Amino acid sequence: MYKAVFLDFYGTLVHEDDVFIEDICQRILTSTSTQTTTRDIGNYWWNSFSSNFQSSYGDNFKTQREIEISSLADTIAFYKSSENPKELSKILFKHWQCPQLFEDAKTFLESIRTPIIILSNIDRKDILSAIRHHGLSLDNMITSEDVKSYKPRPEMFQKALQKYNLHPTEVLHVGDSLTSDVAGAQRAGIKVAWINRRNKELPQSVSPDYVVNSLEELIPLLV
Repeated sequence: MYKAVFLDFYGTLVHEDDVFIEDICQRILTSTSTQTTTRDIGNYWWNSFSSNFQSSYGDNFKTQREIEISSLADTIAFYKSSENPKELSKILFKHWQCPQLFEDAKTFLESIRTPIIILSNIDRKDILSAIRHHGLSLDNMITSEDVKSYKPRPEMFQKALQKYNLHPTEVLHVGDSLTSDVAGAQRAGIKVAWINRRNKELPQSVSPDYVVNSLEELIPLLV
């Protein structure tokens, strides 16, 4: 049915960094005299990250590592914390290079016959380290560094279609983010499967072509 699968990596094949983000927020909380909560710290950090992330493309492109350190430094300064942003960032970078695989990931990768192309917002060095760490056979890849932009912008999808000589109707994109993956792929005219591992409520304004709780549910479509 499909000639290729565009596959997100973090949050789809491997775990996201939520646990480590919570740990970092806790460290900022215990090192500030400001009356706040880890939730407020996390929200401020996310807003700072998102602002930098959305403006990072073309000549203004910054790597995920650069954006992470910058947004964390902004958060630490805002809360007058004594923590060091570069030291705290190392916690995330270590996870990015050695993330935990989801239980269904290897079964999915070993079962499908449709060619896989990884589309990832994470820096190339980090995702290559993660792939080597788990001994995965994933040779085809487009990262944010290759196109100087991030999903949901169109450049990564367009580059993958062009490089692998594919038409949007010949591809299924698989990912966990409603903004980066679902919205980004659909704007490029690509059908998308949303991995909803946490049983989140789907907003009425969003309509993925497939909604699944596990990668294994997609195997029949891709054998």
